[in-house]
Amino acid sequence: MADNVASLFRGTAAHSPSMAALARESDGVGPIDFCIPCNPYFPTPGMFDELAGRLREIITYYPSSADTITAELCALLQLPPSCVAMGNGSTELITWIDHLLVRESLAIPVPTFGRWTDQPMETGKRVDMFPLMESNGFALDPAQYIEFIRARGTRVAVICNPNNPDGGFLSRRAVVNFMDQLQDLDLIVIDESFLEFADAENDPSVVEEAVLRPNVIVLRSLGKNFGLHGIRFGYLVANPALAGKIRSMLPKWNLNSFAETVVFMLKEHGQEYMESLHLVRRDRLDMARQLSALPGLTVYPSQGNFLFVRLPVGAEGTVVRDRLLSEHRILVRECGNKIGSSSRFLRLVVRPETDVRRLVSGMEQVLYGSRRGAAVPELGTGTSYSSGTAAVDRLISETNGVGMPLAAQAAAMPSLPPAQTWPGPAPAQAPTGMPGLVPAPAPAAAMMPQQQPAARMPAPAPPQQQPMPAVAQMPGVAQMPGVAQIQPAPQMQPAAQMMPQAPPMSAVAQMAQMAQAAQAQAQRQQAPIPAVAQAPSPAAQAQARSMQPPQAPAMPAMAPAPAAGLGQTGMPGLRNRGLTAAQVRGRTEPEPAPAPQPTGWPAAGAMYNQVG
Repeated sequence: MADNVASLFRGTAAHSPSMAALARESDGVGPIDFCIPCNPYFPTPGMFDELAGRLREIITYYPSSADTITAELCALLQLPPSCVAMGNGSTELITWIDHLLVRESLAIPVPTFGRWTDQPMETGKRVDMFPLMESNGFALDPAQYIEFIRARGTRVAVICNPNNPDGGFLSRRAVVNFMDQLQDLDLIVIDESFLEFADAENDPSVVEEAVLRPNVIVLRSLGKNFGLHGIRFGYLVANPALAGKIRSMLPKWNLNSFAETVVFMLKEHGQEYMESLHLVRRDRLDMARQLSALPGLTVYPSQGNFLFVRLPVGAEGTVVRDRLLSEHRILVRECGNKIGSSSRFLRLVVRPETDVRRLVSGMEQVLYGSRRGAAVPELGTGTSYSSGTAAVDRLISETNGVGMPLAAQAAAMPSLPPAQTWPGPAPAQAPTGMPGLVPAPAPAAAMMPQQQPAARMPAPAPPQQQPMPAVAQMPGVAQMPGVAQIQPAPQMQPAAQMMPQAPPMSAVAQMAQMAQAAQAQAQRQQAPIPAVAQAPSPAAQAQARSMQPPQAPAMPAMAPAPAAGLGQTGMPGLRNRGLTAAQVRGRTEPEPAPAPQPTGWPAAGAMYNQVG
């Protein structure tokens, strides 16, 4: 499989190769999957046995209509069917949202799920990408995002909560306030595909708000939290007019027989489902602790079923990914092809402890070899490919993690008055891991941006240094005002102008001095170049100065909100059988006891009569 690793990943765009493709290249046995964000504890083995026993029936006959399957799901979720549209995966619903409800522009924080950027660009819409700064731990500041939307005049706004790939989370109150501030937009989409795995809040979903508001859609996934990506089913919640508009465009049999079978099985397996969510939340804490112990590795706070990590200085994500797959049969998600990220970042799905121990062991060998603390080398000259956007990767390496300017959007940016310019945040100490974790000390090279920012310290360029690529090389990325650029170093006076004038030397003395200078120059050229980020070349500095937007007062950076309740270890909200609507939306604390139910899930419509 090692010979085919590079070709497998070169053939993909925004995603990794499918598990089926990987299995075909490895004699039918796939690797341990830390790439696809799936619930590893659900369905239960008994549910899989039941599905296997009904396989002939499932694949032989047509499914029921989408209306029948949707009605059953709504009975479980206690939602009116007129407010729900089910799709063949959330990506089908994103496609119809774009075609029917996005007229000219859409705003989205990046990095994020690729279809929110790619889908509207494919249909000619303007995508306004709001950069989540690494210096802020990729935390989204809703107030700054709103100001960005107003400055751009965007008509549709999207928030993924939690966000993919970093797992960033906004409280329900913050999301509701965001919707209140943007009531005049054509549409607001809250993508809650991973919200069931969050435990920072008892009931963070805003589905009830979506039912009542004229311009809000909440998008939910079933494949991720039910551990069934291959079935492809998800749903959206909105007011009857919006939901009906989407529903009218969907085929009558857009849901397959597997989806129907699972939806009708759920009412008998509510307790097992809640137990699976609890186990994922527990494993997330344990996995974050183990990864944070690796020298130089940064783990970011997450409320999803995945962790976003930054590799040590000198480590290249494509090399790490390929070696983990070929040498250790471990599949990870390298994030170089996500806009706003780079090859230095991985997204690692939360898995049981046995698999995590194998992951940590494999990463230790790949990153450090026999010497713990020594990172893998960068891509060599013999490597013919590198995933990700080259301009973004280059800017990330030059700022050494201080910030994440999106170069291509700045290149296409129109000139705006200073009042509309989005200021870049001041460099800040990057977070070092999950709340309450004690991360390993960062290597000295990783601390250099905070002590001596490379963008403000002139340094000699190495021989044959490659110039920074023109930011316009990123294709298909929409315009975006005021993305922070690398600041050019201040012009320093030559030493001769700062020193007193020396008396003239004789010709012999001048020749001796020139010989000494030539010898020193030869010694400097023979010395090895340290493997640290270099300051931009003069040509790159001139280019950056020509593109620098007018400066506006910098806004204070908001630190990521601490995730409350991460230490919970009990089994909240369990009942004898069945699962309430609040629980399927991710509630993690007990609720007031409802009226007695015969069996299974609560009756339809009960969500309006109970807390949650």
